[in-house]
Amino acid sequence: MSTRSASVLYDVPGPRARMRYRLAGLLGVLGIAGLVWWVVGTLADQGQFDGWLWDPFQYSAVQQRILDGVLATLKAFGLAAVGSLVLGALLAVGRLSDHRPVRAVCTAVVQFFRAMPLVIMIFALYQAVFTAQPMWGLVIGLTLYNGAVQAEVIRSGINAVPRGQSEAGYALGLRKTQVMSLVLVPQAVRTMLPTIIGQLVVTLKDTSLGYIITYPELLYAGKLIASNSDGYPYIPVVLVITPIYIAMCLALSGLAHWLESRGRRGANRRVAAAA
Repeated sequence: MSTRSASVLYDVPGPRARMRYRLAGLLGVLGIAGLVWWVVGTLADQGQFDGWLWDPFQYSAVQQRILDGVLATLKAFGLAAVGSLVLGALLAVGRLSDHRPVRAVCTAVVQFFRAMPLVIMIFALYQAVFTAQPMWGLVIGLTLYNGAVQAEVIRSGINAVPRGQSEAGYALGLRKTQVMSLVLVPQAVRTMLPTIIGQLVVTLKDTSLGYIITYPELLYAGKLIASNSDGYPYIPVVLVITPIYIAMCLALSGLAHWLESRGRRGANRRVAAAA
């Protein structure tokens, strides 16, 4: 882009402006570096970087507790993921219904659970109903919140399909259910799949809220390891469980990328066969 065309979008900064930008950037870097130095120094003074704090992770019981936390996290995520997708599909269909009462009820449900803070929902379900079974308080809370979000994703994806597609289906004599299942949804899936998977990643990370209701997921397991060890090694615990969360989220994102690329290759093959 030339200077002439760039100036149409914004004013090209002069020498003084560029100097101010450099000075602001330098001050920002120094401020962040100072904050990091202060945090690291404070933790070092508390002995959080001492090598002996890593000793508990050598015991098989601690390793088993971490593994159990991972499995509990994946179990809650699997149930919440399936439940949120099913609930989201039902609410999306309800919001697209031709019947006004159905649309009104589904809209109210979606707006309510999207506005409700997730941590309050999980805690309320645990205290009111699932005191003896904290997993279900976590799963149902995640299902209700993420189902409401997935409903909006699915509804927006279906509405993004060109109107002519549904009109062509009706012209062929298809009923609305057939148009939805045979014409609109297959085309909308390719558009909304990245967003759906992104929300599933959020669901996976939100399983850590089970910590507040004593569900033994990964974060709660890390808290028990730290509290039962000498010196309360919360920095080593964080450095152990954080890569596990990141690895699980990256694996889910990789699965989404694989599904998306596979669907794109299948669509290309169908187009080539039709040609």
